[in-house]
Amino acid sequence: MGDQPAATTATFGVDLGGTNLRIAVVDPDGTVVEEQRMPTPDTLDGIVAAIDDSVRALAGLRPGARALGVGAAGMVDDDGVIHYSPNVPAFRHAPVRARLEAAVGLPTVVDNDANVAAVAELTHGAARGYREVLLVTLGTGVGGGVVTRGEVLRGAHGFGAEVGHFQVDPDGPVCACGQRGHWEAVASGTALGAMGRARAAAGAAPSVLAQAGGDVDVIEGVHVGDAAQAGAPDAVELVAEYALQVALGLVGLANILDPELIVVSGGLVELDDVLLGPLRSAFAGRLEGAAYRPDVPIVPALLAGHAGVVGAAVLARGLV
Repeated sequence: MGDQPAATTATFGVDLGGTNLRIAVVDPDGTVVEEQRMPTPDTLDGIVAAIDDSVRALAGLRPGARALGVGAAGMVDDDGVIHYSPNVPAFRHAPVRARLEAAVGLPTVVDNDANVAAVAELTHGAARGYREVLLVTLGTGVGGGVVTRGEVLRGAHGFGAEVGHFQVDPDGPVCACGQRGHWEAVASGTALGAMGRARAAAGAAPSVLAQAGGDVDVIEGVHVGDAAQAGAPDAVELVAEYALQVALGLVGLANILDPELIVVSGGLVELDDVLLGPLRSAFAGRLEGAAYRPDVPIVPALLAGHAGVVGAAVLARGLV
């Protein structure tokens, strides 16, 4: 990233999502030295304690590490306060940076998790060499990072690129934020799980039901994905329907932003071409003037599950 100083020391990176919490120590070249992963605690106190414990445990691997970066699912301002997150109830005007600096004793930077993933891919991943990029994270929710002229777009209050929360269907399902028909409500991993439950309850997704041990109520997106990766036709069809919902949102965003590249990050990118194949097919030809403009490649995040911790560690380099 253009405004990042030359790095000379390792830093700590935290990926604080709605489901999982990852903490890592990362070398200046973007290599993850070691990572710890756990379910995200329910309270701010629990989150701070978990990060503090992990940083202390990892510190011995790189004694020179002197700063902490955090990518968090939510609306993060320039002071590191997370004002709201639909998928992390602990984040309501939560002074995360201040709490972590007091607990861990290191200078700390906090940013939105998708912005952080964009920084990672811009610096060490799939977006290196590009200046106009749309990154979308597909996980518990849908997040976005927008790179324009080589810099991450953050908006007036730090809340920019909340791409999961534009309305695609006023009569659609209720989003985790409480509004109806947001893109996240039909294009997240949570939405894929809901599709799987509905289809299995109707008797039309036997392979997905088998992945969940025969219990419709426990079906999640991962069960659909696992069955699709095994080649089960019912699950492959479900993923294709889901991919269309993702593609429609990407088309709208691409028409607005005109990116050179779209990077797909988050847990669902692990499905690779099982998802990206139908996603690219659904996207193709839907852009305004598609026959008269350059193609927009859709690629998986190179750093995959490590994008959050690596991007947070990159931001932390600016503090040392």
